[in-house]
Amino acid sequence: MTAGPTTTATCPRCGADRISGATFCEACAFEFTDVAPGGDPAAATAGPPDGGVPPAQSFPDAVAGEAAATPVTAPRGEESPLDVGWTGPVTSNASRRREPDGPDSPATEGAPCKQCSDGHYLEGYCDTCGTKQPDPRDHYAEVPAPWVAGVCDIGKRHRRNEDALALAAGSATGSFAVLVVCDGVSNSTDSHIASLAAVRAARDVLRTPLPHGVGTKAALVAAAERRLADAVAAADDAVETVTTAAGEAAVANPPSCTFVAALVSDGTAVVGNVGDSRAYWLPDAATSPALQLSEDDSFAAAQMSAGMPRKEAETSAGAHAITRWLGVDSPDDLTPHTQAVELSEDGWLLVCSDGLWNYRSDATDLQRLVHETVERLGADGRNPPALAQALTDFANQAGGIDNITVALARVGDVHTVGAPAPAPETKDTP
Repeated sequence: MTAGPTTTATCPRCGADRISGATFCEACAFEFTDVAPGGDPAAATAGPPDGGVPPAQSFPDAVAGEAAATPVTAPRGEESPLDVGWTGPVTSNASRRREPDGPDSPATEGAPCKQCSDGHYLEGYCDTCGTKQPDPRDHYAEVPAPWVAGVCDIGKRHRRNEDALALAAGSATGSFAVLVVCDGVSNSTDSHIASLAAVRAARDVLRTPLPHGVGTKAALVAAAERRLADAVAAADDAVETVTTAAGEAAVANPPSCTFVAALVSDGTAVVGNVGDSRAYWLPDAATSPALQLSEDDSFAAAQMSAGMPRKEAETSAGAHAITRWLGVDSPDDLTPHTQAVELSEDGWLLVCSDGLWNYRSDATDLQRLVHETVERLGADGRNPPALAQALTDFANQAGGIDNITVALARVGDVHTVGAPAPAPETKDTP
């Protein structure tokens, strides 16, 4: 049994008594910004690792992260719109739990309202129409190099974006790239924080290029598989850190997420996954076979292995129940499924969450969708940021029932004209 609620302060909007530990006012629904869920303030900070391949740049109005989730207190006046449950700058000296800041996080206090266009956002709400300011986590993009890009989007049905994306790449096409996607498990605590911490921890492990002196292709693949296993372990540790920070709130349903990553080195891609987020190789040539490179850990995959047709298995009850995941309650064996492919012809390496593949699960069907989208976009069809956004739009138009993440690496000609410029540096930039 727990003690009954006691009042410790008043609501800054309506003056009503404030219940200790509450995250919003019972009288006017004002969201308090100085108390984290569970009443335990905590925070996370960002800082790019030294060395390795440059991290992604963000589009304007986007956020891309470079940090591990290390608890700190946010200095007054330096609050970031990546804060969990962000409603505007903190107006007190109290600390609060935050997601890691992105290096390109924009200063959005006073920005024009996107709903009415007449007012401006003050303390998280429009001063004219009262609309709540959008959370930048709802939609962000990363572009570490012209040939690699990704989009992460909330979709249409979920109240928050539990997917996360982290990319890195060398400047030369096909030289070196890292694409990591994690999908937070919706019924677990702080899954959106866990997925973001996991992708960043994995990217930090994977971003250092493999040694060129490893010898044969077989040796290169073996080295990449070991690196992917290390990345899974690092991502799992990051999720455990989030669990510890969540405290008692995470006891019943601890944070958890899926994992998929592609490591590209010298024209070879090696993929590793745990859970049901996927990677595909989709050649430009319609006569070249498309490949699903990942292997689902799910009830649907088990049914297909037993002979059930894909469509029936993936639409059956419990189809999306996963059998392996990252988190403190995960199965003991987290060795990733791995597969390598030679990027010997023009095409697309695609890493995505089920928010996309729900609508085109089969590799051949997804290849056809990409071909049709490329043709419709014209020259921009060879622009990775444009294609990633177009595939995200497709999933939203098809229903957007889940968060959507699309990461692409282009093999072949790349069209870069008209690509959005990187966001300007801000005071949050290291």
